Amino acid sequence: MIIQPKFRGFVCTTAHPEGCATHVREQIEYVKGQPSIQGPKNVLVIGASTGYGLASRISAAFSAKAATIGVFFEKPASGKRTATAGWYNSAAFEQEAHREGLYAKSINGDAFSNELKQQTIDLIKKDLGQVDLVIYSLASPKRKHPVTGELFSSVLKPIGRPYASKTVDFHTGVVSEVSIEPANDEEIRQTVAVMGGEDWEMWVQALSEAGVLADGATTLAYSYLGPTLTWPIYRDGSIGRAKIDLDETAHRLDRRLKERGGRAYVSVNKAVVTQSSSAIPVVPLYISILFKLMKEQGTHEGCTEQIYRLLSERLYGGEATVDENGRLRIDDLEMKPEIQEEVTRLWEKIGTDNIKELSDLTSYREEFFRLFGFEFDGVDYKADIDPDVKIPSINE
Repeated sequence: MIIQPKFRGFVCTTAHPEGCATHVREQIEYVKGQPSIQGPKNVLVIGASTGYGLASRISAAFSAKAATIGVFFEKPASGKRTATAGWYNSAAFEQEAHREGLYAKSINGDAFSNELKQQTIDLIKKDLGQVDLVIYSLASPKRKHPVTGELFSSVLKPIGRPYASKTVDFHTGVVSEVSIEPANDEEIRQTVAVMGGEDWEMWVQALSEAGVLADGATTLAYSYLGPTLTWPIYRDGSIGRAKIDLDETAHRLDRRLKERGGRAYVSVNKAVVTQSSSAIPVVPLYISILFKLMKEQGTHEGCTEQIYRLLSERLYGGEATVDENGRLRIDDLEMKPEIQEEVTRLWEKIGTDNIKELSDLTSYREEFFRLFGFEFDGVDYKADIDPDVKIPSINE
């Protein structure tokens, strides 16, 4: 099959296995080029196949030499359909980890379910005994409650009043105005159920009760706050309510884990390009401006650079400094006042006619394609390639 990017709206429906493998190898080489981390030994990453979850698995494995179990929900190739990018990423990660003699196994399925939690516990008992770092990086628009069976759907909307602002079609570069209607109470409730802390807490509780969570273990959940430009739909919107719930969950988990020498944190990370963020009004335009400014200052980071810094400087190589809400802040470089002041200034001026001058939309678009294994030098995208790639541990 000759694999080219195909789109349905803002969704890329194809992925390139060799391109995804190249992306994974690039991240591994970055981590291997940094000082090693004296950190966790057995790591569970829930949501391990893309973005910050994948970066966490790579950093733990190739810097701390940790054994890793990755949990995710991805689709293998079928017929004329390629596998998802996360499937190819995980296959490449396992291949590279096994090549270096590192333990790496993956579990594919509904991480919200009790059945998959039990499957993970059984694997930990069988192979590792216990885990000392649990990272929760699950991102899903829907969640089925494992007890009640209720299906929740999240929304990204303001609360109380409509929100209007600029947005950009990153394929065409056209800047336009967008308006989002406010969420109702039921939409807020369901968003909290999907993106709040309940499932994270269920995971930690299940691991603890099963005896597979080590004394002194650390657990992390990833979050994003964003600048004042996005507060109406993030911090003060439906997602913001879910993030409050996530913070409250972290405080509860931290109190429990401290009884056994452990700790729990929410880590607030920097804005990066993801498939989900590309479809959110305002965000692609904000990130395009942000990329330009942070690259000019030499402070731009992707997922892997941030997570390596989180593990090496905050959790295992320095003091875990937190903000007033007890959160780790790896968005510190993004939120520097001089960066945000300049973002606001450019935001007021930017339009279709000057977007290439005032932002780095080209890099945004390139990063989006790279999520799916496209636009990597050295990959022959005209070659006939087999899309059916196996993940060894899933097929054992």
